[in-house]
Amino acid sequence: MKTSTKAPRTMSGTNRAAAPRNRRAPEAAAAPGGPAAAADAGAAHGSAEAAAQAFGAAFGGVWKSVSGLTLPVERMAALQGDYLKSATELWNQSLTALQNDSHAAATAPRVADRRFAGEEWLKSPAAAFNAQLYLLNARTLMQMAEAVEGDAKARARLRFAVQQWVDAASPSNYLASNPEALAKALQTKGESITNGMRHLLEDLQKGHVSQTDESVFEVGRNVATTEGAVVFENELFQLIEYKPLTAQVHERPMLFVPPCINKYYILDLQPENSVVRYTVEQGHRLFVVSWRNPDQSLVAKTWDDYIDEGPITAIRTVQAITGAKTINALGFCVGGTIIATALAVLAARGERPVQSLTLLTTLLDFSDTGILDIFVDEASVQMREMTIGEQAPGGPGLLKGKELATTFSFLRPNDLVWNYVVGNYLKGETPPPFDLLYWNGDSTNLPGPMYCWYLRHMYLQNDLKVPNRLTVCGEKVDLGRIDIPTFVYGSREDHIVPWEAAYRSVPLLRGPRTFVLGASGHIAGVINPPAKGKRSHWVNDKVGDKADARLPATAQAWLEGATEQPGSWWPVWSRWLEKQAGRKVPAPKGYGSRRFLVIEPAPGRYVKAKA
Repeated sequence: MKTSTKAPRTMSGTNRAAAPRNRRAPEAAAAPGGPAAAADAGAAHGSAEAAAQAFGAAFGGVWKSVSGLTLPVERMAALQGDYLKSATELWNQSLTALQNDSHAAATAPRVADRRFAGEEWLKSPAAAFNAQLYLLNARTLMQMAEAVEGDAKARARLRFAVQQWVDAASPSNYLASNPEALAKALQTKGESITNGMRHLLEDLQKGHVSQTDESVFEVGRNVATTEGAVVFENELFQLIEYKPLTAQVHERPMLFVPPCINKYYILDLQPENSVVRYTVEQGHRLFVVSWRNPDQSLVAKTWDDYIDEGPITAIRTVQAITGAKTINALGFCVGGTIIATALAVLAARGERPVQSLTLLTTLLDFSDTGILDIFVDEASVQMREMTIGEQAPGGPGLLKGKELATTFSFLRPNDLVWNYVVGNYLKGETPPPFDLLYWNGDSTNLPGPMYCWYLRHMYLQNDLKVPNRLTVCGEKVDLGRIDIPTFVYGSREDHIVPWEAAYRSVPLLRGPRTFVLGASGHIAGVINPPAKGKRSHWVNDKVGDKADARLPATAQAWLEGATEQPGSWWPVWSRWLEKQAGRKVPAPKGYGSRRFLVIEPAPGRYVKAKA
């Protein structure tokens, strides 16, 4: 983003609210930080006019920090008019509620936002006014951010920054301006405050905001419980083989490669929502890569190491244990990028050890990386390379798992951050147990050189999709050499791997391809067991899994011919996989082989190591 030396146009003189000066605003506590807080402070000191002035000044601070963007005067004038009208209406409504205090709950403006839906917000005219004013300011700020013109990435960064500011400044996030938290403190005679301080101190020691009651869960006891054994390990991963649950299994075994950014047991949470258990129940002999949580001993590991010592080694190990000439493979998220790269390397060597490939919410074409794109540019990548990459003056380092976890949480701050700040600290509540959120908080590190290479060549330069541009493990990478049946899955509300971006994997590969779209987001869309009867999925029977010529060129064209089906997409995948898995043979009576003996019971040591 280019830096401009031209001073931005000031806006503080364009949004003065013409509220009556002889009326005093109800007392309202200001939330610290952000434009809404400044506006609330203005209201507390006198009038909606002061609030509007403070609002304009606060936004000016954001505006001056972003270069190369302009806000059209006409659009600014329209927003100003809307703001003045809404502020005046809000002021008059709040005065009515204040003057009729005995019926304040009945006359106070109703707020649809769940942060302010509690009865305590309606009982207090000041609290109701504070919430409404905050929402007005927040809405206007976001409208201004949407209206700016200029570089697309700069506009996206501005929108993200404003959204973060707006969410952080909510009066619900602060004790003094949260009537529910204050009421609970009075009801419990201060016990909720005591509990909140204890939760805060505990989370400071953990280094993250608790999203669930972590004391309830233990890996191997009530998450990652599918029975199996570790039959191989090296520096980077343990290979888990799972106990068959059917008398016969398909002759062609299955290998899962989960993302190394998180731990594998997202695929094996509880028995009722375990992809691992479901796959075994369908008669597949299943092996899963459990990535090691890197420490200083692995700080110099590269992308090549992760490809060679990861899926390539895992594929050969599964072949050796089972005697199968070919296997089926699945990659989830970054795991899909890793397994696809590995298969391209093997294809360059003339090897075809995998019969079919399943890609779940995977990027191979990084031209659309969703919200994550705002974090990646040449300067940010160079900064990483000079601090934790191979060229770092002090030597390579680790990308800390807590940093990754915090970044992903702030992609949805109200749901994954502020919701728990309010509940845990202001109200002193212990969050309910939730297996997915326990996994979400069980973060992992990444070796700096591996991460920096991935960041530059995938997210920044989008090199993987270009045939022979990348050299990995000494081989030119061409995804077009992967000429096998492929099942590609995307989640419709995925903000990490937009489903249209997942669809862009289709033309990069060869062989029959099937695409299925699921409802919900990056994780919830994938972890959707059939027995729950939740959500839906889309299939396009017009194209099926035939030749490439029958596949629409774009995701939207595919969707136009697709039909929505109720429930989980898992059975669609299971029927597809059965065609790739070969005939049925008697299930093995033990784990591993004479060469690959059992090391320890599943889930193994690696998954239990904390970042």
